[in-house]
Amino acid sequence: MLLQNKVAVIYGGGGSIGSAAARVFAREGARLFLAGRTMSRLEEAAAAARAEGAELSTAVVDASDPAAVERHADQVAEAAGRIDITLNAVGFDHVQGLSIAETSVDDYLHPIDGYLRTNFLTAKAAARHMVAQRAGVILTISTPGARLTGRGLIGNAAQSAGLEGFSRALAGELGPDGIRVVCVRPHAISDALATSYTNAMFGRIADASGIGMDEWIQGLTGTTALGRLPMLAEVGEYLAFAASDRASSMTGAIANLTAGALVD
Repeated sequence: MLLQNKVAVIYGGGGSIGSAAARVFAREGARLFLAGRTMSRLEEAAAAARAEGAELSTAVVDASDPAAVERHADQVAEAAGRIDITLNAVGFDHVQGLSIAETSVDDYLHPIDGYLRTNFLTAKAAARHMVAQRAGVILTISTPGARLTGRGLIGNAAQSAGLEGFSRALAGELGPDGIRVVCVRPHAISDALATSYTNAMFGRIADASGIGMDEWIQGLTGTTALGRLPMLAEVGEYLAFAASDRASSMTGAIANLTAGALVD
């Protein structure tokens, strides 16, 4: 198994990507610690992961709170003896689809502050333990907005580009200590809409464009080389590979899981 005897922490573990990753990590032998804001969603994700045979713990953690994140990382390290993998899959609704004239500075900064803050805090807390053990993998999640242009993308674009830059810089800083950093950039995920905040967010963008949600999603699909959007299981499988020793020479990478909407 790819992650046999690995200790993995997933922040945003009750969300669509976090829970998908938890299922794959569980199947591949990891010991899991799921953290998030809502215990009911964490327990739902935990039940699916336990069905794959995982040893698993859950905790309500505000990933934007430095003290809470540091305390949780210390608790994981004390319970498991180490932290091998940390994945930040934290996600939240934010404004997209509006012109700069229609966007307030608070709405613009909301995703920038939220995503970059939580990724900084979770990476910092894990790195403290990983540096001591001289091994570990930090996984981050970006979006195609880092490489796109057009109306309504300014907050998402700045957040995603910033997170990718953070991941590259952190890989260079922590590489001498044996720590890898990999950023995964999926597109909109077709089977996440039923359970993710993206359903409401994309719905507002479609409404602002004067088209229905189905038509808007079809438009996204039409921009991909594969003629489809990625799926949660595919993202979870890649995250497990990137976290595994089979990817031991991969760091500083931005993995393109956009189904060909972007071609590097």
